[in-house]
Amino acid sequence: MAALELRHLRYLLAVAEHGNFTRAAEDLRISQPTLSQQIKQLERTLGVQLLDRTGRTVRPTDAGAVYVEHARRALRDLAAAERAVHDLQDLSQGHLRLAVTPTFTAYLIGPVIAELHARHPGITVTLTEATQDRIEAGLTDDEVDLGIAFTAIHQPGIATTPLFTETLSLVTAAQHPTSRHQPMPVHNLDRQQLALLSTDFATRSHIDAYFTRHRVHPRIAVEANSIQALTEIVQRTGLATVLPDAITHDHDYLTPVSLDPPLPSRTVTLLTREGAYLSAAARAFIRLIHDHVTARSYTPT
Repeated sequence: MAALELRHLRYLLAVAEHGNFTRAAEDLRISQPTLSQQIKQLERTLGVQLLDRTGRTVRPTDAGAVYVEHARRALRDLAAAERAVHDLQDLSQGHLRLAVTPTFTAYLIGPVIAELHARHPGITVTLTEATQDRIEAGLTDDEVDLGIAFTAIHQPGIATTPLFTETLSLVTAAQHPTSRHQPMPVHNLDRQQLALLSTDFATRSHIDAYFTRHRVHPRIAVEANSIQALTEIVQRTGLATVLPDAITHDHDYLTPVSLDPPLPSRTVTLLTREGAYLSAAARAFIRLIHDHVTARSYTPT
């Protein structure tokens, strides 16, 4: 009965997700009558109706919604258990599912994954750039092993470990006239042309709030949804931008310029699901990111 119950759970979740027996059956690659029969068998076993079939869309009943939530959690925990059983502690193999907010790819994730690959070439990595809400949802649904984002009001069940404090700076081409050691008054940027990240980035909201607070109105000459594109534009046009100053560490043609008053800093945070099993690959990555933060002397939290 245990194997049958697992099949029942998967069938029920498919119908709840698609809202339709036909599409669920196609997704499961079984016939629609077989799927309907299996769901009815589950309802008889439980003694309660799980699905409301009267509307155009099949929906869980109140009891069904509760059962679907527990079924989803049970299958998620089972998948985690299977990964734990097959986890290879010697790191000759392994898989890491990592999700990060986009700015980290430019200066943090690349070097750490390069080191992970150099030390443990058998580990494969699935890297996803996503918003913080999507990262936390992925952790909750066991679609992500580790997330890197910022300290905020986190969703229930998310565990956080502070990594370092990220500082933002005005970033210019190396020979730009504003490339100097003394902080530049932010009011010097009023009406000046800048190239900035697009509003898809949380960092852009952070920057806009800073300009609004200090009543500065730069002219946004270029918006880009790629940090690589933005740094190329800064190098080739002489426009300045605002980015994490750590991005300049590996680019000789970029120079950070402090602003006065300084842009607000943010705490970079490692995110996991509370109580989740961490594979050997995940633990190796965590060790390497801490080593990288120390080696680069990023500002401690």
